[in-house]
Amino acid sequence: MATIQIIIIAVMAAFIGLLSYVIVKSILSPKKIEGIQKLIKQGKYGSAVKLAKNMITKNPRDFKAHYFLGKAYLADNKPELALMEYKIVNQTAIFDETFSEREFRRQIAQLYYKFNQPEEALKEYILLTKLEPNVSEHFYNAGKLFENRQKSDQALSFYQQAIKLDRRNVKAHASLGLLLFRAKQFAEAKKEIDLAIALSPETYSSYYYLGKILKEGKDYPGAINAFEKALRDPEFKQRALIERGSCYMAANAIDKAIIEFDRAVAAASDDSGQETLYARYFLALCYEKERKIELALQQWEKIYHQNHTFRDVPAKLAQYRDLQANDNMKEFLTSNTDLFIEICKKLALSAYKMEPRDIQIKKYGCKFIATESKAENWQNVRQQVFVMIFYREPDLIEDTLLRQQLEEMKKQNYFKCVVFTSSGFTRATIEFAENRPFELVGKDKLDQLLSKISF
Repeated sequence: MATIQIIIIAVMAAFIGLLSYVIVKSILSPKKIEGIQKLIKQGKYGSAVKLAKNMITKNPRDFKAHYFLGKAYLADNKPELALMEYKIVNQTAIFDETFSEREFRRQIAQLYYKFNQPEEALKEYILLTKLEPNVSEHFYNAGKLFENRQKSDQALSFYQQAIKLDRRNVKAHASLGLLLFRAKQFAEAKKEIDLAIALSPETYSSYYYLGKILKEGKDYPGAINAFEKALRDPEFKQRALIERGSCYMAANAIDKAIIEFDRAVAAASDDSGQETLYARYFLALCYEKERKIELALQQWEKIYHQNHTFRDVPAKLAQYRDLQANDNMKEFLTSNTDLFIEICKKLALSAYKMEPRDIQIKKYGCKFIATESKAENWQNVRQQVFVMIFYREPDLIEDTLLRQQLEEMKKQNYFKCVVFTSSGFTRATIEFAENRPFELVGKDKLDQLLSKISF
């Protein structure tokens, strides 16, 4: 009997102890959360982080501790760490009147967008349109993400809903205007952009969209001026600089393009961001066109460090690393105009015994109208006239170049055309050259010919 009483007393004691622990924990946990919030408000982010981590050590599934740890990281300008914590919250949280799902969704959506996770960001914004169906901004953000995924119909629908909820949503009007322009609905597009600017001339992002419209219409001076105004919006500054640079590139003002892309790189807040990578990529293309290969390589290497698969950067690096070990090809590609002409003269003489009688400087390199090198009896022989094109642009040569050249050859009665390139030829070009008076000298053969001349 005594034994049974002892067991009952022990069980009751254990139950009371467990109940006391739960009660104490339920009392202390909210107080600790309040303590984290208070530390964040006081700017004591390190202490807030330490307290939150201590709570997580004791209970790794404490989603509120993870959430406020994320908030502390955000306040301390460490958004990457904040996103890691918010992802944990997203998996385990139970939302109620003490823990707002709406606020959490807004924050995690912004973080997903910031760190280039558009699929996840879109899921959050679509969820927000259901949680807060009267908030225009959620529809605008979802529309923007749909537009980035090339899903224009969905984007159009979300922009229109954003405007329906808030007629003064300037960004939605501007984005809708650009979307309509791309769909060739020009009158409607202009109406939306003009309305956006009329509603708020100080909303400088609208000028960014105006610039995009003008750029697509090839009004580059007008686009450059619009993008200049868009620079006043910090969110659009880097993108506007990139667009200004691309306008100058399209107008073949490479020096000015370099300045704009360089400014875009300097304006970067995130070295791994897509805008920064594109700014570096276009800057490298400009350097490549200017024969400043060392500077181009620096940009490609920085891109590769952040993203190993970005566009054709791996191929560019492979191509020019070979160049670094090949002094002759390097000289051919990077030398100034005078030296380049001398190299081409030596190539023509060494490989074909040709001398130029007319030299034309071209954007892509140079062009010779050439005849055979003079021999002792040259006056007694009618000399055949050759065209020799030396091409040092990075792009493959299209058949249009050969077609244009063939027409000139027929008119001038030229005998043959030899095309040298450090890159290569498209399939259409190779097929067009067959059974016609063309000789194509690609990278490998050019390398062999260069190795036989002195620099």
